Amino acid sequence: MRALSLAVVGAAHPNKRGPTRRFELQICRPGEPVELVPEPKNPKDENAIAVFSCRGIQLGYLTAERAPFIGGLMKAGHEVQCIFQELTDYGGVIRAAFDGEVPVLPPTREPQPKPGTQEADPEPDWYPDEEWPD
Repeated sequence: MRALSLAVVGAAHPNKRGPTRRFELQICRPGEPVELVPEPKNPKDENAIAVFSCRGIQLGYLTAERAPFIGGLMKAGHEVQCIFQELTDYGGVIRAAFDGEVPVLPPTREPQPKPGTQEADPEPDWYPDEEWPD
C-alpha cells in the first residue's frame, strides 16, 4: 500500500488539558512522529481516530471520511506509522505509511497565489531605458 497524506481536523476544539490544539499544531515540525489513537467509545463517531503530537498533545482527528478506512487497516493488524507533514488553515496534514514502510514527506509545493490576486510589482515606477544603437 502506498503512503497517504491525511487531513487533521478539529483544531478549533479545546483539549481537556494542556496546550490548545492550534498551539500544538503551530509548534509541530515536518517529519516529527505523530500517533493515531482509535476512539471506539467516542460518543460522536465510533470510527473516530485522534491524532497526537510527539509530545502527547492532541492535534485533532482524522476526517470522518478517512477514519473508517484507516481504522479498518489498524483493526486488521496493519502497522501504520505517521509523521507531521504541514500546518494548514483548518488544522494540519500528516503523512501515513503502512506495514513497515517509513513515511516520507512529499516534495514541497511552491505556494500558489490565491485566485484573483497577483503579486505587486516590486518597482512599479521603474522602466528600462530604450536601447539606442551607437
